[in-house]
Amino acid sequence: MAFCFILPGIIANSSPENQMEKLIKTGRVFYGIAMAGVGFQQISYADFPAMILPPLHPWIPGLHFWAYFSGAALMASGAAIIFEKKAKITSLALGGILLALFCFYYIPYEIIVDPYYNYLGDWTDAEKELALSGGGFVIAGSFPEEKDIAPNKSFLRKLLEGITPFGGIFFSITMISFGIDHFLYTKHVALLVPSWIPHPVFWTYFAAVALIGSGTAIILKFKLKVIATLLGTMIFLWFIFLHMPRAIANLFIDTGSELTSAFSALAFSGIAFIIAGEMKWRETNL
Repeated sequence: MAFCFILPGIIANSSPENQMEKLIKTGRVFYGIAMAGVGFQQISYADFPAMILPPLHPWIPGLHFWAYFSGAALMASGAAIIFEKKAKITSLALGGILLALFCFYYIPYEIIVDPYYNYLGDWTDAEKELALSGGGFVIAGSFPEEKDIAPNKSFLRKLLEGITPFGGIFFSITMISFGIDHFLYTKHVALLVPSWIPHPVFWTYFAAVALIGSGTAIILKFKLKVIATLLGTMIFLWFIFLHMPRAIANLFIDTGSELTSAFSALAFSGIAFIIAGEMKWRETNL
């Protein structure tokens, strides 16, 4: 827990090169743990969490098999990213698959099936998938170009690498949307603030402004290294003080949805740190 307090100090007192390395490696580990955790959940429940597939998916032939298979693949992907073994191609593939699910499954589901598609709050899980997809592309972009295999790249890999620069935008769209949700559903969001923290409505509005401002700044590349670092730290604090207690208290309720939310928060924190670290690297190499 102390990590959430000492991280900003460690980063601030490091050289620019070490700042970049620590931020990016921390972000990769957070994202990798989160994806491996979601994969473990899929195997445990033999089902897909809502931020991977919409809730109405029992029609899928061999549902349990695909839940086990994709769960194992997520765990392997998370491990590959954490230990940096084939991590670039793994994160590219992960980003591409999640983006495909968002575009060709979640969007049609929301528009055609969900009767409340016109309520922004009903897009929460779809937006989480978009952000996680963006995270895969952000991680892929944080690794150096593998020049030795460049001539042998497939069309699909070239396509995915072409999408890589948009990873931060995908992530930011979700952050901005979540910030708007805080304004639209203030009473509900305020109930999520731990009871020992006073003035929950104030913190709900504070978080709304922070999310919208951070997402906009990332898209516009305005004060990117500072704002993305602060965003990652803020979300990590939420992971510790908000999501983990709720996940522990509701571990076996609704197929562990609170734990899934905790994993997504950890992943989002990691994505923000990588974005900040990449900007530090660009600035120190100009």
